[in-house]
Amino acid sequence: MRLEGTVQLVSITPEAEKLIMYCARVSNPKNQDSDNTKLLDYCAKHGHWSIFEMANMVIEVSTSRAISAQILRHRSFSFQEFSQRYAPVQEFKTYRARSQDPKNRQNSIDNMSNEDREWFEGAQEAAQHTSQALYEEALRRGIAKEQARFLLPMSSSTKLYMNGSVRSWITYLNVRCGPETQREHREIADAIKGIFKREMPIIHKAMGWDNAEEA
Repeated sequence: MRLEGTVQLVSITPEAEKLIMYCARVSNPKNQDSDNTKLLDYCAKHGHWSIFEMANMVIEVSTSRAISAQILRHRSFSFQEFSQRYAPVQEFKTYRARSQDPKNRQNSIDNMSNEDREWFEGAQEAAQHTSQALYEEALRRGIAKEQARFLLPMSSSTKLYMNGSVRSWITYLNVRCGPETQREHREIADAIKGIFKREMPIIHKAMGWDNAEEA
């Protein structure tokens, strides 16, 4: 079964940008309720990142085990992930083939022939079908899910909830929206950035991300 990586907003601190501005003016209580958004721009440009820890956002990510392993490396976040110990795995991700960049081991190039792309897709589906059949047979034999999962490939579908401060999201998006990130992961990060822009447009603009999108 072909599934695309998807993201969606679970929760965000109410009026996140307003709260951040309010907390940033702690030393100026007479002007603490001001809606002057230039403060966020100033803090972003001068590296005053601590104020961006005053609000949080939780995102649901649906992807493969291969990509979730990369996401989980961002240790400033709190995670809850689908557990193959308790629930059976029934879906897989299937990806388009790319060639290895000979000059940059962190990059791949979308220049494969249709024949090679079709072969790779068929190879993934064959491996997934075989793995799924063996996995289901293991479950029928009474083998525990926590052991049966050893038969599953990295393309197994998973879901995780990713909770972090706005500061953590800024760091994550600065890193993972770049060309050095694997494309499948970068597409997830770009989708999260779209949510970030919708929910916190002032901070998004202060980070210079509006200009990057227009370039």
